[in-house]
Amino acid sequence: MSNHDEARVIPLAPPREPLWRDLVGDVLRRERQAQERTLKDVAEAARISMPYLSEVERGRKEASSEVLAAAAHALGLSLGDLLSRTQDELIRVTSRRTPARRRATTSSYRDNGLCLAA
Repeated sequence: MSNHDEARVIPLAPPREPLWRDLVGDVLRRERQAQERTLKDVAEAARISMPYLSEVERGRKEASSEVLAAAAHALGLSLGDLLSRTQDELIRVTSRRTPARRRATTSSYRDNGLCLAA
């Protein structure tokens, strides 16, 4: 079989991008733990319920900008700091893909009219 006759497997759907709420939650949790503070302590300082802050940290809740700002301020960060760190995390997580994988997920199967699925 020559190179141009070999079958290529083209993904039907690109891999799931990380959710913003997951990334924000990770950043909040890491910062809280780096400061050796408890959920209770930060929740009280932010005037957020402890269960709600826990849900935000675990990416289970899509927090409003007011809640994110309150949590950030309770940790000594501005909302801009939190969002910047979250953007950095997004770049770090998505850059782990190899260039070939990035190309494969962004190219369309319509380019050559062929799509194989197992």
